[in-house]
Amino acid sequence: MTQVYRAYAPASAANLSVGFDLLGAALKPVDGKILGDEIFIKEGTYGSGCILRQSGHYASKLPADPKKNIVYRAYELYALEMQRQGRALLDVEIELRKNLPVCSGLGSSAASVVAGVLAIDAVHGSVLGESGQLDLMGALEGEISGSVHYDNVAPCFFGGLQLIVGEGGIISRTLPDFENWLWVSCFPGIKISTNQARSILPKQYERAVTINFGRRLAAFVDACHRGDDKLAGTLLTDVIAEPYRASLIPGFEDARRYGAGHGALATGISGSGSAIFSVYEDEVAALEAKEWLERNFIANEDGFCHVCKIDRRGAYVEKV
Repeated sequence: MTQVYRAYAPASAANLSVGFDLLGAALKPVDGKILGDEIFIKEGTYGSGCILRQSGHYASKLPADPKKNIVYRAYELYALEMQRQGRALLDVEIELRKNLPVCSGLGSSAASVVAGVLAIDAVHGSVLGESGQLDLMGALEGEISGSVHYDNVAPCFFGGLQLIVGEGGIISRTLPDFENWLWVSCFPGIKISTNQARSILPKQYERAVTINFGRRLAAFVDACHRGDDKLAGTLLTDVIAEPYRASLIPGFEDARRYGAGHGALATGISGSGSAIFSVYEDEVAALEAKEWLERNFIANEDGFCHVCKIDRRGAYVEKV
């Protein structure tokens, strides 16, 4: 019987207010619900190439032609790598279960990229290795956003709270996170493209703003290593993107005011939006915030809200 593999890649929140383009965290709902993309793959009939099927709650939001899906593109780039290495490329049948909404601020494209590369490599015997997988993932994300950004790919792949390094051959480092933090992650159901969210930002910043940004990010990283959750919480402030992107998300300011008055350590925009997050230490307050956001922030049936912890496992592939 043909072996089937399942790859899973979790949702992620990038920036985390204090770390524009440099921080990202993988998320996992505390109730065990799936918040990530899944890919099922098996070897296909000889000569069939890549047959890609799209399913899942958000499959209807994807291009109708599977050949325009980033997972199909992953197969094409993988084929080039196999050719470069002089290895045989297998024909495959892939099912992408799209559980994450596109243009949501939850690392949807990164989840498809990460799960896709892991699945395709698994059926070939995992010949790329971690560095080769990451190189391919970065190239695919770069095709989507116009430049390579690992602030979603790294946490999705490695899990945990990731600091993007990008020097000395090191893509990212895992920061210590806080077990007592609960992340209330809410997607209102509206799309904001990364390009749109980037175009609204100024091309230049005042010196004082950049110094403030660097100071807060450095202090946050230090607080993580010291286990100082109180200081870390006070540093979750965005001086780079939120002052401009807040206007793109209806109800964001109301949600932030609610969080501030309800015990949240911080409330911010997840990635480039429209999803947001609030950080709590108290479980009851977090659940109450979830209910408030479901009533007051979610705009349509595509929206959802989860109370999450940081997913320290990250992406994985298994035989099924």
